[in-house]
Order: sequence, then structure tokens, then C-alpha cells
Amino acid sequence: MPKVVFLLLPGVHLLDLAGPAQVFSSAAELGHPYTLHYVADRGVRRVESHQGVGLAVGEEWPELGAEDLVVVPGWHGTSPVGAGSARRLAAHHAGGGTVASVCAGADALGRAGLLDGRRCTTHHELQDELARRYPKAKVVRDILFVSDDRVVTSAGIASGTDLALHLVAERHGPAAAARVARSMVVYVRRNGDEPQASVMLAHRAHLSDTVHRVQDLIDARFAEPLALADLAAQAGVSPRTLTRRFAEATGLTPLRYQQLLRAEHAERLITAGRTIESAAHAVGFRDPRMLRRLRTRPHPHPHPQTP
Repeated sequence: MPKVVFLLLPGVHLLDLAGPAQVFSSAAELGHPYTLHYVADRGVRRVESHQGVGLAVGEEWPELGAEDLVVVPGWHGTSPVGAGSARRLAAHHAGGGTVASVCAGADALGRAGLLDGRRCTTHHELQDELARRYPKAKVVRDILFVSDDRVVTSAGIASGTDLALHLVAERHGPAAAARVARSMVVYVRRNGDEPQASVMLAHRAHLSDTVHRVQDLIDARFAEPLALADLAAQAGVSPRTLTRRFAEATGLTPLRYQQLLRAEHAERLITAGRTIESAAHAVGFRDPRMLRRLRTRPHPHPHPQTP
């Protein structure tokens, strides 16, 4: 069972910690088991958050393997991470593990030597200071998070949730990240100027429970023939109502969404060496010409929505 270890420093920001912790806790509840651990720097047993809530730690560092993750939430103040904790961060990464930070937590990764030669980011108010302290780091501005060779850094405060959802998507697929985001009633957001990597995530930035349920069905059974009437019955609405709500939320019909999912899965098979004909049949297209047409069309952009 993978572990997620949060390294807490004095003045820790509660949302830096709570956002990623909730993501991995929700992922565990949805069938992707994680155990969450909270450790403090320099062996202390209680950490005072910047928001005035005291956090009892009471744990030693657990044994870590390559599948485990260490997250350093940001903090308010100038207290640097201790040498012992910095060595643990470096050792975990050297052993094949992933190390992540939120906001000012990037400084701890820098002190561990993990930012040298790597792309990274932090809160916009701290970017200049991070670049000054670690001149070998490649600080990226105006982006939610950056992943470079198992070192994942995010911008300020709420972006820790985006970082954690990205890690869930990497480990368990975009559908899992979409389900976690839905359970938390948050969006899975694009990462700055990087292109959206998944049809599932690109069209999940809405709050329609009816459409989410139908998307869950299509995501799980995209290769099967799915009649609109059956999808509507599963959602408890009429076919006409489903078509209208689906279009309002995603800019697509249910059939178009299914076709895009099929095309995306087919692209992965083609990249792995399958022929277009073989990939088309594997994902549910009876006629490979449909896949060829979809490959030449630009994908539609989802409708922007406000919470």
C-alpha cells in the first residue's frame, strides 16, 4: 500500500496540507489505497500552523519505497528545513521515489539538492527568491505545477490540490483523478500553458452530477455500443434532457464524447505499434475510416464554466 508522507514545518499553511491530503484520502476511499503519514522536522511532536491551529505529529519517518510519495507543504516564515530532513528527501528521490512541494515547500527541495538542473515553480511572490537561492534551478512562472524527473513542485496554496490530482492521474489514470475531483467538488484544471492531455479531464470541468454519472458510464464502457436511451435511463432523465445537459456542460453530445475517448485510446495503441485498423477495432470502431476521420479533426474545446 503506497504511503504519502507530509513533512510539516513550523508555520505550515493549512490549505497547502489539507488539499493534497484530501485528494489522497479520497483516492483511497475510491479504491486506490494510500496510507497518510505526518512527520515533523527535527523530531518535534507538535507543529503550529500559520493559521493558528496546532498539529500533533507523533510519528517517526516510515520506511519508504519507490512507490511512496513525500510532500512538503508550504509555510510562512524563514525557518529552513533541517539537514536531517533534507537528507531524507534526497535519499527518497535517489531510491526512485517521488518528492513534491506546495508553495514555499520548494525551498526544502532546493536545500535537498533536488532543484538543480530541474524545472520547478513556487508561489509567485517567492519565485525570485527561489531563483536567487538556487541558481541552478529552472524556475517556471505562471504555471500551476511542474513535474521534472519525480520532482513535482506547485505554485501557491490551492495549487497543491491540482498537483495532487495530477499525481493521481499519473498513477491511476485520468478517470480516477476525475472521480476524486468530483468527490471533492473541485475542477481538474489544465496546467498553465501546457496542452490538455486527456479527453476525460478536458471535459470534466463542470458541476452537473447527471453528466458526470453518464461520463462515468462512458469512461468505463467506451468500447461498447451505448444507446442514448440506455444512458438516459441510467441517469434518470429523458434522452432529450440528457443531450441538452451534456451539451451545456461539455459542448459535446454523449456520442461525440465516446468517439473522442475511443480515438484517444486508439492513439495510445497506435503509438505502441498497433495498426490503425487493429486499434480501431480494439476500441470499438466497426469501420477504421471513422478513426481516420477523427484523427484529422481538431478536438473541440470544452465550454468554459464558472462554479
